[in-house]
Amino acid sequence: MWTILITVAVTVLAVVLAMNFATPEKKLERRILHRYNVADPQFRREMSVLLGPSILPGNQIVDLENGEQIFPAMLDAIRSARRTITFETYIYWSGDIGQQFADALSERARAGVKVHVVVDWVGSIKMEGDLLTQMERAGVEVKHYRPLKWYNLGRLNNRTHRKLLVVDGKVGFTGGVGIADQWSGHAQDPDHWRDMHFRLEGPAVAQFQAAFNDNWIKTTGDVLNGDGYFPPLGQAGGMDAHLFIASPAGGSESMHLMYLMAIAAAERSIDLQAAYFVPDELIMKALIAARHRGVRIRVLLPGKHIDSETVRLASKAHWGELLLADVEIYEYQPTMMHNKLLIVDGLMVSVGSTNFDVRSFRLNDEASLNVYDATFATRMTEVFEQDLKPSVRYTYERWQQRPFKEKFAERFILPLKSQL
Repeated sequence: MWTILITVAVTVLAVVLAMNFATPEKKLERRILHRYNVADPQFRREMSVLLGPSILPGNQIVDLENGEQIFPAMLDAIRSARRTITFETYIYWSGDIGQQFADALSERARAGVKVHVVVDWVGSIKMEGDLLTQMERAGVEVKHYRPLKWYNLGRLNNRTHRKLLVVDGKVGFTGGVGIADQWSGHAQDPDHWRDMHFRLEGPAVAQFQAAFNDNWIKTTGDVLNGDGYFPPLGQAGGMDAHLFIASPAGGSESMHLMYLMAIAAAERSIDLQAAYFVPDELIMKALIAARHRGVRIRVLLPGKHIDSETVRLASKAHWGELLLADVEIYEYQPTMMHNKLLIVDGLMVSVGSTNFDVRSFRLNDEASLNVYDATFATRMTEVFEQDLKPSVRYTYERWQQRPFKEKFAERFILPLKSQL
């Protein structure tokens, strides 16, 4: 009898683990060829159709650098809310920043604003119960994404990594910042991370709200609609943009496809900042093919202050091929560099929550904002080059001479790179 029970338990556990390690059925398998450049109208048409939401004109986007700019802007927007606030984030930890957000969201809920918050169950493990209690008592609807329940066991590996804030359906924020004290300050030391977030006004804000609704529906079964959430939106600026989402349940390859299409269209330059850089074979081939047609590629990654040594080892295993193709790889020295930024040919910029790895491409729920505007791309290139100044270029010779223990560890880590 006991043998049967143990066998059943082991079988169930194996099935649950397999469900969590499985990647989506839809999977890109062949490299996208270079057929047009980023300036070609065909590029925009296909980005709109294949990624989902259409590219919309009339937006105004402002980049916010580090916590000293990001958190005041987000908190000011929350405090200005009159009707609705929707907020989704992966990391929400206790601390001074966590308390400030809880206070601001609670105050608005008490004032009659409808406040909806989704926090990832894993990402918010370090969040003290007092903050949740405070918000819920004030009238904030707080939901955990995929909490530890028996009916969620097969999807525990699917986390929401999206960072979305929408106020009154008129102002949206997205980027890489979590709600934690590590993101405060101005990246002045290893305890204060380097990151960017973006404030948007204009028609694309409705796409932010739709993205939030995606996981609100999954979590609650309710739809947030009406003009408090989706008001009429006029022109706010001159930037063309769209925000699109990816998740294993639907659109799982959107992020992967976006990067592959953008790299395939590049003719002059690719600048990439990635907090976690673990490319798959298709991305590697696309980058090397871009180099072969003369595209300059600069990749800026965290240096010694990266928060995951496992990711660092998995990443470095791939650098040799890229370095031999003359891809320029730089390591950011002052602190953990958490940016997610792609600039192609000085015309297209992609920002958001998406890391440059298989987990973001296929397992996480992600949201990315693409902006098609030369002036904004110039501004982001300036930011990129400012971050290059305190960075060190990594050479092929240095890669060859990395310690034996690193090379040995890579053999065990690489088979698990989709889980990093």
